[in-house]
This record gives sequence, structure tokens and C-alpha cells, in this order.
Amino acid sequence: MVLKGSSLRQRLAVVLVLSVFALVQAEDPYRFFNWNVTYGDIYPLGVRQQGILINGQFPGPDLYSVTNDNLIINVYNNLDEPFLLSWNGMQQRRNSYEDGVYGTTCPIPPGKNFTYILQAKDQIGTFYYFPSLAFHKAAGGFGGIRILSRPRIPVPFPDPAGDFTVLIGDWFKTDHKKLQAKLDRGHKLPFPDGILINGHGPNGAFFTVEQGKTYRFRISNVGLQNSLNFRIQGHKMKLVEVEGTHTVQTMYESLDVHVGQSYSVLVTMDQSAQDFYIVASTRFTDKILTTTATLHYSNSNKAVSGPIPGGPTDQINWSLNQARSIRTNLTASGPRPNPQGSYHYGLINITRTIKLVSSADQVKGKQRYAVNSVSFIPADTPLKLADYFKIGGVFRVGSISDKPTGQNMYLDTSVMGADFRAFVEIVFENHESIVQSWHIDGYAFWVVG
Repeated sequence: MVLKGSSLRQRLAVVLVLSVFALVQAEDPYRFFNWNVTYGDIYPLGVRQQGILINGQFPGPDLYSVTNDNLIINVYNNLDEPFLLSWNGMQQRRNSYEDGVYGTTCPIPPGKNFTYILQAKDQIGTFYYFPSLAFHKAAGGFGGIRILSRPRIPVPFPDPAGDFTVLIGDWFKTDHKKLQAKLDRGHKLPFPDGILINGHGPNGAFFTVEQGKTYRFRISNVGLQNSLNFRIQGHKMKLVEVEGTHTVQTMYESLDVHVGQSYSVLVTMDQSAQDFYIVASTRFTDKILTTTATLHYSNSNKAVSGPIPGGPTDQINWSLNQARSIRTNLTASGPRPNPQGSYHYGLINITRTIKLVSSADQVKGKQRYAVNSVSFIPADTPLKLADYFKIGGVFRVGSISDKPTGQNMYLDTSVMGADFRAFVEIVFENHESIVQSWHIDGYAFWVVG
């Protein structure tokens, strides 16, 4: 820009104003949330329970954002014990202290508040949040997270007519404090009492749609221990996204959703004007628990009818083959305009391989679980604080081995070191007779085998 006849001071002022304007324009948007965490009466399976509510809601409110948004979430803990929220699937880049799990974040004391500062940096997709301490998840406190693509980034499917969050999970009628005490005494969890869909038991949740239109369902298993199969009577589901990655668009009649997983599907309302069952049922259990919700066509003149559609029960290979069928859409844009396949993870220089083997055993007469023979016990000082203030004797980096040692199970505050910006291959091995779900806080990863 040339300003003829202007003074040097005027030209400098124009440059300064333009520079400030550019800086303001470059900053990503902010979204602010105030969440009040309280106890409240809930009746998910027909009996009164003490649930954990967020702003009076069970489940908690959806957390909406767009790629690169800054999220400022002020959480007030009005429970009678410390509380933390973890953001399952949100990547934490050098800010693990925001992730809300023991060891990285100090718990929020009763009557106090903490402000989480997160950014949905280079992310899209379907995730959820949950409370990570004191078995609070068995009382609620969870909710959906959706990160929408920026308007200028192409999405590999037309905009749906509607977008539903579907939170499924096993549920206990027993108070969460009693369940926690049972575990602390060294006993296993009992079999759950039922399955919830969006906080409701059988026939409680309701999804209204219009005939002929296509809707997006964001399905997350927010339960404690059971894999669930999800299906919709008379309708097929087109899988389009799994935890922030657009997939090759494949049709499924039902989907296995393991604990912690989130799937996003498109469903076209191509049936006659009536209501249909939405079904979730347990997998790999001797007794099959089933629950239903209602898919309601707005012009419906007929209630749900017929038998509840069945699904797979104990077929392990069925579930493995389905998992193998899910493929990344290499030509679709992710959070950026470049195709998801432009980053070739097969060419990454792996500098380290970690093999994690889970096990179960009795230690001092109590049921314990371990990784590479180490059963975790919390330290008196949160690990992140001890690390930051260089407090010695709290934990030891390397207190858990990269590989199974064959030792008998023992108790320790297990901490494994890693190098910044290194690419690590992790192999998980499960010799137990139950499904193990691994939660890698703050990280994205590729399943390669």
C-alpha cells in the first residue's frame, strides 16, 4: 500500500493498525462454557438413584465446537468429593495438565472450580467426555463432544437433515460409592442391571425424523465394561467417521461399539411412515442384556411393532472382521483441505516398540489388574506437580518395563518415559477372558494391525 503525500508518522500508524487487525483476524474463535456439577435424583432403570448432573442434565450437555476453536470450560464441583473431567479423543499438545485424569491434573476439590482450556486444533469428529475419578462414571457426568469441520473444508457427504448424539452404555442400579467400595475391597464388578441410551432405559429415548431425509447419528459407548452392538430396525447405517477420521463409506446392519469408542453413521429414512426400534445389546456375555429406543417418523401412524431385531452375541470373529472392514478414506479432507491419505504413516521412522500385556491376579488377598506385572497405585502428590516442582521420591520414570517381564504382579506408581516428537509403536496383548479397552489420553493413533 502506498499513501502519497502522507507523513512518515501517518504511514507508520496505518501499518500498525493493519498489523493489529491481522493479528486479531488470525486468532481462532473462543467458546465459553460454565458447568455446575451436582448430585441429583435420576431414574434411568425405574428406581431412584443419586446421579451426577451437569447444569442439571443427565447425561451432560453436548460440547459443540468447530476445528481450531478454543474451549474455555469453567467447571464448578458441588459434589462432596474431588472431581475431574477427561476429554476422550481431544488431543492435548504439550498441555496434558488439561486432560483431567489422575496423574496429569489435580482433582477439583469440593466447593471449588477449575477452568479447562482446550483447543480443537486440527481435529474433527465425534468424541465424548466423562468423569475419571472415584467411579463417578457409574453415576453420570458424561456427555457428547462434536467437532465440526470449518465451512471452507469439504466434507465427503452432503449435510444431513439432523445430527443426533447417541450415548450407549451398561448401567448399575447400585450407588457408585458402593461399587467403588466393592472394587477397593478387592472384588470384581457384578453383572450390570441394564443398558442406557441417552440416559434412558428401555423405550425411554426418542428420536424424531422426517421420512425420506438422511440423519447423522454419533454413537459413543460411555459404559464401564461391556461391548455393545447397535442397530436400527429396518434401516442400514453408512459409516462415515470414526473418532475424527473420515472412513470409506460402508453399509452395516449393526455395529459393535466397544467401551470408549465413537462411531458416526448416516441413516436414510427410507421406510414406511411408522416407528422403529433402536437397539443396543451386550456382546460376549453369558446373559444378553438388551435395551431399546424409538425412531419416530414425524408422519408416523403406527407404533413400533414386531420382534426386537436380534444381533450378534458371542461371535468374536464377527467383531474382529467388522473392525478389519473399517478403512480410512484416503481422498477425503480431514480438518485441513489436504486429503487424509497425504500423510503416509507407513513411512514413519519407528524409534521404539512398547509391548503392553494386561493381567489379573490377587495381591494381598485383593483382586488387582496389572500392565507388564505392575498394578498401579496413586502417589500422595499428583505426578504432574511432582514433576514440575522437581519433588523427589514421588515416582520413578521407568518403574514399568517396555515389555512384559514375567514377574509376579506387584504394586507401584508405574511411569514410563518417552521422547518428545518420537514415533512409538505400541502392541497391546490381552490374555484375559474379557475385552480390554485402552484409553491413550491426549493422543491420536493409527491402528496398523
